[in-house]
Amino acid sequence: MKILYGVQATGNGHITRARVMEEALAARGISVDYIFSGRPAEKLFDMEAFGEFTVRKGLTFTVESGRIDYFKTFWQADLRTLWKDMRTLNVQDYDIVITDFEPITAWAARWAGKPCIGLGHQYAFRFPIPKAQDSWLARQVMRWFAPASISFGAHWHHFGAPILPPLIHVADAPESADPDRVLVYLPFEDLAQVLALIEPLENYLFDVFTDAKEPGQYGHIHIHPFGRDNFQQCLRQCESVICNAGFELASEALHLGKRILVKPVHGQMEQASNALALKQLGYGTAMDHLSMERIAEWLSTAPVVQVSYPDVAAAVVEWLLAGEWSKPDDLSAQLWRTVESV
Repeated sequence: MKILYGVQATGNGHITRARVMEEALAARGISVDYIFSGRPAEKLFDMEAFGEFTVRKGLTFTVESGRIDYFKTFWQADLRTLWKDMRTLNVQDYDIVITDFEPITAWAARWAGKPCIGLGHQYAFRFPIPKAQDSWLARQVMRWFAPASISFGAHWHHFGAPILPPLIHVADAPESADPDRVLVYLPFEDLAQVLALIEPLENYLFDVFTDAKEPGQYGHIHIHPFGRDNFQQCLRQCESVICNAGFELASEALHLGKRILVKPVHGQMEQASNALALKQLGYGTAMDHLSMERIAEWLSTAPVVQVSYPDVAAAVVEWLLAGEWSKPDDLSAQLWRTVESV
């Protein structure tokens, strides 16, 4: 089997999910070519696992100070290049196309009549999951941004729908974590504002991940440049996580048994919906705007929740190899029977 795998690279969550799938696909000896779009190649990091991958400009949303700027998004979009890439991408040499909400591979497969599997959190929004800031425009983006002939949405709970548990690395949770250590990952917020908010909270050690080129330590605040291994180490050592309301980091934190506080990006329906789902499930806490008082209250009162998820990536790969692509519901039911929460 030969697969073309498209990944929306705007945020690190899609790439993290692709890393998990890469390991599962490689373990079964499947040949895969990867395409990443939505971020310049020079801003990608720790990409060795994907071999000689391809980067396309694609389409992404511009976010400034925690809010989507729709004017800049439209102004900076190169629709001519996007259209050309969709129309000229050759998918005929592949048995199947997988898209993690990546538009070029999805549309190229659609126009070529090639089977395309949508694999990612966004595909869960076809079903009656918790939704916030829903609108006709948001629904159209979810439906048409990267359409697939078969889609597997992922979420923290099935909500009675045929969706999958999160695709994450399923390493065992650490036996102990530092209750005073907090991981902070707010890439869409103003860093100076974030640091000003946590600076008074001197009883905690904060590991802040940002696009800084060099690490630094300022009392109880440690600044870390982006890096997969260091991030995973800090995630395992901490007991609390403060992040935007993306899907993948919250999924990893839940699986490892971390306290979660999210601040959704304003104007993004997916993140607002994720925050709502975390609250409804009792899995995490959300704040509409950054607040030192809110963070302090959460650190002192919020419970730790752990949800043990199965190896979804390995199960998806076996499903692909079995060739029973007309029965995605069976895989969903099988996996949710193994989920446990504490």
